[in-house]
Amino acid sequence: MDTGSGRLRTLPSWMLSQTAQYAHRLVSEGLAEVGARGYHYRLLTALEESGPASQAALGRRSAIHLSDLVATITELAEQGLVSREPDPADRRRNVITITPAGRRQLKRLEKRIARIQDELLAPLTGTEREQLTTLLTRLLDHHAHNA
Repeated sequence: MDTGSGRLRTLPSWMLSQTAQYAHRLVSEGLAEVGARGYHYRLLTALEESGPASQAALGRRSAIHLSDLVATITELAEQGLVSREPDPADRRRNVITITPAGRRQLKRLEKRIARIQDELLAPLTGTEREQLTTLLTRLLDHHAHNA
């Protein structure tokens, strides 16, 4: 990957975008090796953290666009990792729930994601990793709040 030179390397926006591309590739390839995708991890994590949800709520929690969300739910349901049942309060919508198999898969994916994070952040010390995470969180929160 060409990380640019000269003035480009003084632009945080350039460096962030280049690092994000590299991180995305690492995650995509790492999860593909175990037959998963980033959307699978995001959806299972959202269900594990916040419990069963309608498709619309799940889309907001996982930041997956509705058109991609439906396909992802279908993939996970076909694998028995989530269940999709009519909402008893409103039979026009579905409630998505993580299954025991989905919880086991999430644990496997979390181990894979942890190894990917270690690869991505290999040149940084533990303290530097914490500092980077703190700074990125502050940037993301600021821009998400002002969006």
